[in-house]
Amino acid sequence: MIFAELTELGLGSAPAAQIWRDLMSVDLSFFRSETSERLRSEGRAEGRAEDILRILSKRGVAVSERVRERIVSCGDLDELSDWLDRSLTAEIAEDLFVASEA
Repeated sequence: MIFAELTELGLGSAPAAQIWRDLMSVDLSFFRSETSERLRSEGRAEGRAEDILRILSKRGVAVSERVRERIVSCGDLDELSDWLDRSLTAEIAEDLFVASEA
């Protein structure tokens, strides 16, 4: 992904830049390398963490910086899924972690 980003930046406003963007916007899910799988997993984890924080925000649940950091730094999709479920009913942000700290 760094290569793709650097290539786009290097092309600047040249006509080839739009061609490059079009090529990079295709579905890349057919790549099965360990790196591709890791990047997709990281993206899913980041998205799930954002969802948790958004739900808590919309529900008016205060989130400390310590809790926010714990959520965004988690890369375990199963744990994030549990936290997402708990975010729907948590009265305080720390309720997300109750079962995982037992």
